Amino acid sequence: MDLFGRGDDGEADGEPRVALFVDGPNVLRSEFDVDLDDVREAAAAVGVPAATRLYVDEHATPELIQAAEARGFEVIVTSGDVDVKLAVDLTRFAVEGRADVIAIASRDTDFKPAIEAANACGLRTLAIAPGEHGRSDALRNAAAESVTLDDA
Repeated sequence: MDLFGRGDDGEADGEPRVALFVDGPNVLRSEFDVDLDDVREAAAAVGVPAATRLYVDEHATPELIQAAEARGFEVIVTSGDVDVKLAVDLTRFAVEGRADVIAIASRDTDFKPAIEAANACGLRTLAIAPGEHGRSDALRNAAAESVTLDDA
């Protein structure tokens, strides 16, 4: 057991540590009607939270940011496109072993290489789709597991 209460397998108290990365601009769209609580619950179904992050651009409303923080999300605001920041953070979590499971809520196939990097590090991966018509087959196929919120 290490200083963080993890056994030899790296898991906290026997449960996998899950890092959740939410692509706000691609998930929080009116056509999907996604509830952040549902996204968090989909990730929590596979382990205990190690990180729960929502990535948004500078156009995100203060109300959205406040609501996300009230639901336990760390909100990362970036200028312009959030994809690069999210992909870099996800990959860092994977290579640094800061989680046992990497979960991404998105419909953007640009995250496929980041999911593949997490797989290469020996981590479980979970792709969370905002809805049936918002599901990325590329992400679903790259991840070890997938869930579609309409089906959850």
